[in-house]
Amino acid sequence: MITKRAGTTSAEKSGLRRHVDEYSEVMRNEVPSEKHTAAFLPKPKRLTIDIQADTEQIVLVLRRHLVTQISSVLILLAMVLLPLLFSVSQIFAFLPVSFRFAAAIGWYLATAGYSLECYFKWFYRVFIVTDERIIDVDFISMIYKDVSTTKIDKIEDITSTTSGFFSSIFDYGTVIIQTAATQQEIQFEDVPQPAKVTALLNEMILEEELEKIEGRVQ
Repeated sequence: MITKRAGTTSAEKSGLRRHVDEYSEVMRNEVPSEKHTAAFLPKPKRLTIDIQADTEQIVLVLRRHLVTQISSVLILLAMVLLPLLFSVSQIFAFLPVSFRFAAAIGWYLATAGYSLECYFKWFYRVFIVTDERIIDVDFISMIYKDVSTTKIDKIEDITSTTSGFFSSIFDYGTVIIQTAATQQEIQFEDVPQPAKVTALLNEMILEEELEKIEGRVQ
């Protein structure tokens, strides 16, 4: 879904669309990012998506805030420590050593598989804002993903919600986007800086309207 690229896109050469820094106060103050594993990735460098048009610029890539992954980390920690606790307590001392060794190997393989699953679901579950549309990629497995998209000019309303102690402290929440498209609602769940994301989308809606007025729509 997401890959690195080199060079300059035709969107950056085209005079039809302005660069996001020209009309967005939010993005103008953001430094282009090369840290592709971040949860908040503004104006990513050398990054493309497999459904990206030639003239389309990626403005922002979002993932769930890292704080939301604490529960998965705690589960993994428990899975790592559990065999050690059993070893110390000698609960299964009556079993043959070879059996206990095989069981431990199987357990740690399952733990490794669970850790990879958690990482992939976090890394590939992305919310993407381009200068033309918003894209919600719901990663289900390595062979299946659900992708929802809508044009910027189809957005009718945007709200952001932040609830709970951790979300207030670490500044993350859910951005709810009402659209006139087939899928009437898209949610960017537990993303960093939801107020900033909402402000950016509002700026982009205004730019789309200005493009139509000035006849810059392709």
